[in-house]
Amino acid sequence: MQTTSDKQRLPAEQSFADELERLRHWDPAPIPPGWQMSPVAAEKFIIGDPNLNVKKKFVAPASVVTRIVISLCTQRGCLLIGEPGTAKSWLSELLCAAISGDSSLIVQGGAVNSVDQLLYSWNQAILQRQGPSPDALVPSPLYRAMRDGKFVRFEEMSRCPQPLQDAVLSLLSDRVITIPELSGPQGVLYAKKGFNIIATANSVDEGLHKMSAALKRRMNFEHIKPISHIDDEISVVMWETAKLNAGAGIDINLDPLLFEMLATIFHELRNGQTLDGRSTDRLAAAAMSTAEAVVVGHTLCVHSYYYQQGQLEYGQLLHFLLGSALKDNPEDRRRLLHYFDSEISNKAGAHWQQLYQQRELIL
Repeated sequence: MQTTSDKQRLPAEQSFADELERLRHWDPAPIPPGWQMSPVAAEKFIIGDPNLNVKKKFVAPASVVTRIVISLCTQRGCLLIGEPGTAKSWLSELLCAAISGDSSLIVQGGAVNSVDQLLYSWNQAILQRQGPSPDALVPSPLYRAMRDGKFVRFEEMSRCPQPLQDAVLSLLSDRVITIPELSGPQGVLYAKKGFNIIATANSVDEGLHKMSAALKRRMNFEHIKPISHIDDEISVVMWETAKLNAGAGIDINLDPLLFEMLATIFHELRNGQTLDGRSTDRLAAAAMSTAEAVVVGHTLCVHSYYYQQGQLEYGQLLHFLLGSALKDNPEDRRRLLHYFDSEISNKAGAHWQQLYQQRELIL
């Protein structure tokens, strides 16, 4: 039996179980059919409320979260579009945890190649023994979401082949799955109240398949933008790094100056502009997202914990930054070196100079 302490990562509904329970008891607003809490409470779960001791979990204007939550109150699905690393999947997980109490119903668009994978398949042993029957049917996450009245997370929907996108279109329109192998009422599954789809799509790398125009008309679109304010980005990187460290059993004090450096570098290279408004290089192949910054921060902490007795060093940052910044575009090495020479070298503070002294690692 797997215990909570054995799990590398807990889903949002378990990580924030106390907050969800508190919000359900507090909730004074009307609750849509099939939902675990009202739209008002679901929004507070995501953007936080100090008066209810609910932490902020996603950085975005409150109006963005409101639009998404309201769209999910209707029978239109919601498609979250954005660059890699903008926490689209995290937002969809939070929404499912708050509204359905279950974020585990996930379809990976790039991994689905047949209608059987999308909707349902059959247990061959039972099928051969007694023929098509409800016992032989193996429901997909999408089938289970419709059956149980829950949200399903459809990751990277644009990577899904066109025929399967059309199958999703039918589900959004009719809210029904027909099972030809079964007769009578057993051969039809009607979506239970509470069912809906939260999909994500990458705006940079769309994959092989474009979104069906008809499917677009059945879903509300919301563009999830990178974090715009550096203070918010620093806070997110530190908080998420601390969470990863705790999960890995790493007890280390996070240096605010080091994480300010990390977030600043990612912020400037992503935007092509320094914090004081000067134009600088953007890297062509690297996303330089907040999510990537968290990975670098956690990796740096892991190295410090196991190799340096928990001492974080500013100069070590570049060692782990290179894996995120330099992918498969040779020109990015030149751009990163130019950024260090033109920007890092001129930043005030001994901590920035310690980092700049490691510039030969870029060569």
